[in-house]
Amino acid sequence: MTTIVVNDEQELITKIASKIEKIANDAIENRGKFYVGFSGGSVLNYLCECLQTVDTDWSSWVVAFCDERLVPENDDDSTFGTYKRELIPKTKLVEQQFIKIKQGVSAEAAAQDYTEKLTKAFGSEDFVFDLLLLGMGPDGHTCSLFPGHPLLDETKLKVAPITDSPKFPPERITLTFPTINKARNCLFAICGSSKAEMIQRILKDNDESVPARRVKPHSGSLYWVLDQHSAKNL
Repeated sequence: MTTIVVNDEQELITKIASKIEKIANDAIENRGKFYVGFSGGSVLNYLCECLQTVDTDWSSWVVAFCDERLVPENDDDSTFGTYKRELIPKTKLVEQQFIKIKQGVSAEAAAQDYTEKLTKAFGSEDFVFDLLLLGMGPDGHTCSLFPGHPLLDETKLKVAPITDSPKFPPERITLTFPTINKARNCLFAICGSSKAEMIQRILKDNDESVPARRVKPHSGSLYWVLDQHSAKNL
C-alpha cells in the first residue's frame, strides 16, 4: 500500500492524472487494452477534470463502473449519465466504450446482465481490471459496499445486486470484494477534513469494520491519494 499526501484538491487531481496515464499506457503497451472501473461521487468530479490532461490511446480504453444506481440515464443519480454529460464531451472517449447497466429491470437481473457484459468485454469470466478508481463515503463505504451489510462477505458473485442501500437510491449493482481485490491497481482519491476520522480508522487503526479498509489487491497495488485535510490524523 502506498499513501500519497498532497496539499490540496488541485494537486490531488494532477497526481491521479499522472497515475492514470502511466497505468493506462503500461496496460495498452503490454496487453493491448486498458480496463478501468470508474466510481461516482467526488471521484466523478476529479475524473471529469483530470482526464482532460491524460495523454493516451483513448480507443484502447474499456470503461466499466465500480457500482451503478438503477435509475434512468437522464436521472441526476445515474453515474453513467453524469459521465456522458460531463466527461465524454471533454475527452476522446465515446459512449460505446462504456459498459452500462441494463435499464428497466430488477437489480438482480441488472447484476446478471452486467456480469455477462463484463465476461464478453474481458473475454473471460476472470475480471482483472488494470485500475479501479475508488471513492469513500463519510461512513467508510466504497462502491456500494456499506458498513455491516451482508455484501461485505460475498464470495461467489463478481457483481452483486443491492436493493436496500442505506444511501439513496436503494437499488444498485456493485462490484464485490473478490472482483475488486483481483485488480492490478486500486486507487482511492480522498479530500476534505470530513473524511479524516475515517481515514485514521482505515490507515492508522486498521479497522476492518470499515468497508474501504477491505480493499486489498491480492497481487496488485493499492494507492491512497489524500489531501492534507483528510490526512490530518495520520
